[in-house]
Amino acid sequence: MAPFVIPKVKNVTQTCDILVIGAGIAGASAACALSASARVTLLEQESQPGYHTTGRSAALFTESYGNLTIRTLTTAGRAFFEAPPEDFGDHPLLIARGTLFIARKDQIGALEAMLDQTPVSAKPAHRIDAAAAIALNPALNPDYVAAAIHETGAEDIDVHAVHGGFLRGLRHRGGQLVTDAEVRDLSRQGGVWVADTRAGRFAAPIVVNAAGAWCDVIAGLAGVRPCGLVPKRRTAFTFDPPEGADISAWPATIDIDEQFYFKPEAGRILGSPADETPSPPCDAQPEELDLAIGVDRIERATNLTVRHLVNKWAGLRSFVADKIPVVGFEPGVDGFFWLAGQGGYGIQTSPALSRVVASLIATGDLPQDLIARGLDKAMLAPARLR
Repeated sequence: MAPFVIPKVKNVTQTCDILVIGAGIAGASAACALSASARVTLLEQESQPGYHTTGRSAALFTESYGNLTIRTLTTAGRAFFEAPPEDFGDHPLLIARGTLFIARKDQIGALEAMLDQTPVSAKPAHRIDAAAAIALNPALNPDYVAAAIHETGAEDIDVHAVHGGFLRGLRHRGGQLVTDAEVRDLSRQGGVWVADTRAGRFAAPIVVNAAGAWCDVIAGLAGVRPCGLVPKRRTAFTFDPPEGADISAWPATIDIDEQFYFKPEAGRILGSPADETPSPPCDAQPEELDLAIGVDRIERATNLTVRHLVNKWAGLRSFVADKIPVVGFEPGVDGFFWLAGQGGYGIQTSPALSRVVASLIATGDLPQDLIARGLDKAMLAPARLR
């Protein structure tokens, strides 16, 4: 990508080719990919990148999770997670885990539907009976579980390593991260976008709106129509396993209708009611009712007793109406690019979506390997929401 010619704008602290707003996983990965061929500045409103949703994720790499577009993007990113660039870091990004999607008798239809929709993978998911599920996760209640899907290829993601690797890649390519840079105004002046922030004024011909739950807020500052983003609160907590139990090999266990999940996490058990409560963009905090619902659902499905919550937190997962990410230029608005609505799948889709961003900005189309997988840029484009 050839460097853009930046018109002179008064009182600007710094100019670049592309401004990326939001240094969570979406913005960090996009900025890293874009910095291979452009001068990129990444703006973050908080004092540390990834403070909100990214830093509160219990991410799994699972190719059975989400709608078809999400699953396709996830599968396309497996090779990156398994063999990241040399400068990405020294730690493995994926850790063997496996996932069980469990179903009661009344949920068998949902289980069969999910199995039918699971994409072909090098490590495919398959149906198992209750006895096999309990052999994998002995905490399960035999009176509760009727059948399950076992996804052997699902793995824990080292979120810190992935996020840090993208930020490291950005710096190695000459890009810049600016923290404490909340965008207070965003306007088009003389052919460039000017972002007025607490850290100064930054200008570039292209701005990538990767602000997570704040994406529609950023659009409003720019005079761009919102995409209908709805941030939804998700609650999580950790508790101690039964005394003497070895939980290290337990798979992540998810209700087939996503009413709860639990998984080993640093010697403890991480649980969630998988809530999706609409929320304004904010520093999300857990509510006692959601914590109680999560504990109750896990206790009914297992022989576990949750006596004490060691840690508890909440994060925001943001969706548009069709739950497909919004990626592309805003129609009729020069240089305003959306990267929004990843829901709870932002980390596992980040390798593919970052390539999508770089390719759409450079060429106007998707990478050829993603087209071959059945993706079309119209599926992701903001125009579909208009």
